[in-house]
Amino acid sequence: MRRREVVKALGCLAVAPLALSGCHGPGALRLGIHPWPGYEPLYLAEAFGWLPGPVEMVESSNAGGSLAALLRGELDGAALTLDEVLQARAAGLPLTCVAVLNESVGADMVVTRAPLASLAELAGKRLAVERSALGELVLSQLLASSGLERDQLTLIDLPPDRQPAAWRAGHIDAAITYEPSASRLLRYGAVRVFDSSQFPDLILDVLALRLDRLPWRGAIVSALVEGHFRGLKHLKQSPGDALRRIGAWRHLSLEEAQGTFAGLELPGVAANRGYLAPQGVVMEAAAHLNRLMEARGLLTSPADLEALVTPRYLPEREV
Repeated sequence: MRRREVVKALGCLAVAPLALSGCHGPGALRLGIHPWPGYEPLYLAEAFGWLPGPVEMVESSNAGGSLAALLRGELDGAALTLDEVLQARAAGLPLTCVAVLNESVGADMVVTRAPLASLAELAGKRLAVERSALGELVLSQLLASSGLERDQLTLIDLPPDRQPAAWRAGHIDAAITYEPSASRLLRYGAVRVFDSSQFPDLILDVLALRLDRLPWRGAIVSALVEGHFRGLKHLKQSPGDALRRIGAWRHLSLEEAQGTFAGLELPGVAANRGYLAPQGVVMEAAAHLNRLMEARGLLTSPADLEALVTPRYLPEREV
């Protein structure tokens, strides 16, 4: 995992957005994160100093890095997709969702080098896909929609951050990808042929923390969640400033940075209460994912859903 130095100069748009030091105190809450548009409000909150001091964001290049560090006990929580949370819970890690950061309604996609008359034309193609719960989830939906079997594709284990280089080198014909790598692939001529708008209510990104490390950190967690919503408010109320920063961090133009949010729902505090309700969107999605992931072999048995969500750390009102 890479570390980045603290971003203190708010006017310096070209620097990396993380505030990371070389060590952490015993009471620090270590949060795993990786580049993804739905997590940018947290990066903005970090850049503006809106996160509590005891929080340290630890960045990896992709979701697999955060999940692996969680399973090694190196992190107290992470920004993850809901299916990754279920995967961790099935492995015995007591994660609970304290906020929904985004819902993907088109932001996770399959791209190819040329338009397809039908998805069945992917047969025989070299398809890059990250060996992760999310990658497998999108792949399973793609196979169901195309009518293809896994062995009709040449699957190449490649996380999105490594896909643009492989694409330019001609090593892959198609990719299951997400931002910011998706924008780079589209810039290189890739064509979107399938995306998460075709299977809504399945890909949710959440802020997930370990239940066993929460009891003495309630105030820190509340401040962390509030920091996310302050970052989200800045993104919505001052999009020009926020997108310039994000574009500089991700090496994207202003237009490309804006485009990375296409296909994403970014719920505020009120919407989060609905998402995190006992019979809300997250619990319904988790039950659906449990069945789907077990059927597809992504889980050997369903993950325990007890205490999967809690709204207790949400702000009392919109930030």
